[in-house]
Amino acid sequence: MTRSADADFERFVQAQSTPLLRFAEMLCGDRHAAEDLVQQALMRSYPKWHRLDGDPLRYVRRVLVNRFLTQTRRRWNNEVPSDPVLNDWDQRAVADFAAEVQTREAVLSALNSLTVRERAVVALRYSQDLSEAETAELLGMAPGTVKSTASRGLAKLRLAPDLIDSGVGGN
Repeated sequence: MTRSADADFERFVQAQSTPLLRFAEMLCGDRHAAEDLVQQALMRSYPKWHRLDGDPLRYVRRVLVNRFLTQTRRRWNNEVPSDPVLNDWDQRAVADFAAEVQTREAVLSALNSLTVRERAVVALRYSQDLSEAETAELLGMAPGTVKSTASRGLAKLRLAPDLIDSGVGGN
C-alpha cells in the first residue's frame, strides 16, 4: 500500500475503532470477544484498503458482521479462558459507575437473549442507525425480512426482565 493509503487507514482506525467496538460488543455481548472481532475485521480490511471505493465504514462493518456470523456458526473456537491476572490497578480508587455498569449489563444480557440474526439486525438498525435497505443489503436479506426481524427482536427486548428491572426497557 502507499503511504497515503496507510495514513488514511490509520486515521480511519483512530476515528472508528471505538464506535466499531461498541457495535461489536452489542453483537457479541462480551467486551473481549468484541475486541477480537474488531481486530479481525480491521486486519481483513487492511490489505484491500487501497481498492475500496465509497464508504470504508460500510465495508468494515460488513466484514465485522460476516466474521460475527461465521464465528457463531462454529461450535468451539479453541479458546480456553485463563486465570485472571492480578495487577496494581486493582488497588487504585475508581469512581462508582455501578448504575451505568448495571444498565450496560442489562442491555447486553437482553441482547444475548435474541437470536444471532435478530441481534445483528437490531444492532445495525438502532446502534449503527442504518436504514432497513442498508441493513438488508449488508446482511443479504430482503428489507421486509429486516423489518419483521427487527420487530420480533424489539418485542423480545421490551419483555426482557433485566431491562424491565433496571428501568431501561419498560414503558
